[in-house]
Amino acid sequence: MISLKQVALSQIHEDLGARMVPFAGYNMPVRYSSVVEEHLTVRNKAGLFDVSHMGEFIISGRNALELIQKTTSNDASRLSIGQAQYSCLTNPHGGIVDDLLVYRIEESRFMLVVNASNIEKDWNWLIQQNSMGALLENISDETCLLAIQGPLATEAIQSLTNTDLSGLKYYTFTIDSFAGIPEVIISATGYTGSGGFELYIPAKHAQTAWNSIMKSGETVGIAPIGLGARDTLRLEKGYCLYGNDISDETNPLEAGLGWITKFNQDFVGSDVLKALKEKGLSKKLVGFVMNERGIPRKDYPIVNQQGSQIGIVTSGTQSPCLEAGIGLGYVSLEQSVPGNEIFILIRKKPVKATIKKLPLV
Repeated sequence: MISLKQVALSQIHEDLGARMVPFAGYNMPVRYSSVVEEHLTVRNKAGLFDVSHMGEFIISGRNALELIQKTTSNDASRLSIGQAQYSCLTNPHGGIVDDLLVYRIEESRFMLVVNASNIEKDWNWLIQQNSMGALLENISDETCLLAIQGPLATEAIQSLTNTDLSGLKYYTFTIDSFAGIPEVIISATGYTGSGGFELYIPAKHAQTAWNSIMKSGETVGIAPIGLGARDTLRLEKGYCLYGNDISDETNPLEAGLGWITKFNQDFVGSDVLKALKEKGLSKKLVGFVMNERGIPRKDYPIVNQQGSQIGIVTSGTQSPCLEAGIGLGYVSLEQSVPGNEIFILIRKKPVKATIKKLPLV
């Protein structure tokens, strides 16, 4: 039996009565109360997530940017110090090795934030591609990542730092003391679509940070939030989840990530993606809302009115905000127009849904 990795705050989650589940090799909290309650707390107030299972790599040295430009689809040369960008690592076939965040900490020092399930794969991939001698350091195990998300996030944590959080623009970050902890990366990013911040903290200070945030956030009704609500929140906004909506077999153009695929420089697989763009796509990732009762699930077939399969569901759930089933899935290009009526085969029964422009909420 494979033993699960424990994050620094495992004991705190258990003491709070969280339901713990294995996720990407880690023992993680899926919920503390109910997914719906936690979801609505983030949409309306503020929630605190422990996402310390994510991976962090430092790439530095005079060839750091060259390695990032070679391996990622976005253009990291556009980043100023203190800016972050969403990007993806690509393989020679144009498939997605992983989606990630790139932070420019100094002129020649970057941090990459990768998915928990891909830490080892991404690390090995970067080492394999590092023909230019950039310096790589895997700081995943000694880094704790906390996310404070929701419209009242600023109010919840402003008292813990001298940084004016309301002045921190989306996808920018600063390094400052937080709750008395020096050199915390405070980043205006997140995976919920409700605004807020992500904090990169040395794991040894994780407990101090968690307790300080919960105390300072009491006035706005902050609550701990598990991975269950993280999934429903991101799905309402149409954000991709690696292993569901994107993978080594899917490409960023079909996944609606053309906006992070820049062809002004060559990167691994860029020639394949360029040719695909010129030729035209055959399928596309779309969002949909169920018109009738039913919850779509991963791998359910998507069919047309005649019953012919036109695609497949990659993610699905019940939306707490819409009180309806929602999902993402790949469908043939001609069927991908918003407003188009489709059917999801739920236990072999076709249930009506409509393709909607993202975000769904």
